[in-house]
Amino acid sequence: MYPIAQVDRFFQGTSVNRRIFRAAALVTAAGIVVKIVATFKEIAVAGVYGRSDAMDAFLAAALIPGLLINLISESMNQALVPTLVRVREQEGHDRAQQLLSNSMLWLCLLLGACSAAMALTARGFFPLIASHFPAAKLDLSIQLFYGLLPVVLITGIATNCTAVLNTFDRFAMPALAPVTISLAIIIGALTLGGHFGIWALVYSTVAGSLIHAAVVAGMMNSHGYRFRLRWYGMTTATREVAQQYGPVLLSGVVASGGLLVDQSMAAMLPPGSVSTLVYASRFVSVVLTLLAGAVATAVTPYFSRMIALRDWTGCRHTLRTWAGLTAAVSAPIAALLIAGSHFLIHIAFEHGAFGPRDTAAVTPVLAMYALQIPFFVVSRVFYRFIVAMRRTDLVLYCGMLNLALDIVLNLILMRWLGVAGIALATSLWTVSTFLFLWYWTWRLLPAAASGGVQMKEY
Repeated sequence: MYPIAQVDRFFQGTSVNRRIFRAAALVTAAGIVVKIVATFKEIAVAGVYGRSDAMDAFLAAALIPGLLINLISESMNQALVPTLVRVREQEGHDRAQQLLSNSMLWLCLLLGACSAAMALTARGFFPLIASHFPAAKLDLSIQLFYGLLPVVLITGIATNCTAVLNTFDRFAMPALAPVTISLAIIIGALTLGGHFGIWALVYSTVAGSLIHAAVVAGMMNSHGYRFRLRWYGMTTATREVAQQYGPVLLSGVVASGGLLVDQSMAAMLPPGSVSTLVYASRFVSVVLTLLAGAVATAVTPYFSRMIALRDWTGCRHTLRTWAGLTAAVSAPIAALLIAGSHFLIHIAFEHGAFGPRDTAAVTPVLAMYALQIPFFVVSRVFYRFIVAMRRTDLVLYCGMLNLALDIVLNLILMRWLGVAGIALATSLWTVSTFLFLWYWTWRLLPAAASGGVQMKEY
C-alpha cells in the first residue's frame, strides 16, 4: 500500500479527472508533433518508393523487429514500472537503481537472444510471412531484415528509458524523442535513396534509433538513474518483476499475432497489397496513438492508486467519465476520416511514384480501418483498469479470441473486398475487444466492492 503522506499529496489540489486530462493533453501534444513529422516521413517515402516491390520487401522486413520491440520491451515496461516506483518509495533510490540495472540487463539479453534466433531462422519463417513474394523479392526482404535487426536492441533500450522517465511524471520530452527517427528517415530517403535504393531506409532507421536511445538515456541519467548493465542478484523486487513479466508477455504475443496475420494474408493478394494495407493504416494509427495512447498513459497511475486504496467509487466515476469522453471525441473523428479518406490519401501521398490508381486502391482500405477508432479508444480505458486489477488473464483470453476472429474474418472478407476486407476484419474484432473488456470491467467492480476480488499486496 502507498504511504499515507504520499496518498494525501496525490489527492490534494485538482480532481483526479482534471489531473488525468492534464496528463493526457501533455502526451497528446507531444504525440501530435511526432506524428506530424512522421506524416512528412510517409510523404517523403511514398514519393521516393511508391508501392514498389522494394517497399513491400522493406515493410515485410520491418514487421518482425517491430513486433519484438513491442512484445519484449513494452511487456518489460509494464512489469517493471509499478515495482520500480514501489521500491523507490519504500526502500530508497539505491535499491531502485539496482532493480533497474537488473531489469535493463535482463531486457538486453532477451532482445539479443531473440534477435539472434530470428536471424538464424529467418529463411525458415520469411516464406510464411511473405508466402507469395517472388524469390528475388523474398531474398531482398530477408537481407533488409538482417540490416534492421540492430534496431531491436537499440529501440528496446530507448523504450525502457522512456518508461523510467515517466515514473518521474516526465512525459513530454520522452514522448518527443522518437521524432529523431522520422527525421533521419526523411533525410536518408531524400538524399540517399537515389544511390542506395531501399537500403537508405535501413541505414537511416538504424541511425535515427541510435540518436533516440542516446537522447532518452541521457535524460534518464539527468534524473538520477544511470544506464548500467549489472546483475545484483535475484532480489525480491527482481523476482516480482519476473513473475509479472511472463503473463504480460504472453498476452502481447497473442494480441500482436493479428498484425502478422494481416500482413501475411495481404502478401497472398496482388503485388502492392502489403503497401496498400500499411499506407491506409497510417492515418488510423495516428488517431489511435494520439487518443488511445494518451488516455491509456494518463489513466494508468490513477487507476493503480485508486485500486490500491480500494476506492471503487472513484474507479466507477473515472471509468464512466473517460469512457464517455473518449467516445464523444473519437466517433466524430472516425466519421470525418471515412468521409475524407480519398481526399486525405490524394493530398498526402499522390505524388512521385504514387499515382491516382494507388489512391483509388488505398482509399477504401482506409475507410474500413477507420471504423475501429471509437471502439478501440474506449476499450483502452477498460483495458487499463483490468490490467491495474491484475487480471491479465482476461486480457490473454481476449487476445486469443480476437486472433481466431481475425483469421476467420480475413479469410471470408478478403475474398469479397480484397485488402479492404482485411481492414474491415480488424475493425470487427476491435468491436469484439470493446464488448469483452466492457463486460469484464463492470463485472469486476461489484465483486471488488463486496470484497470478492483478492488483491496482491507488495
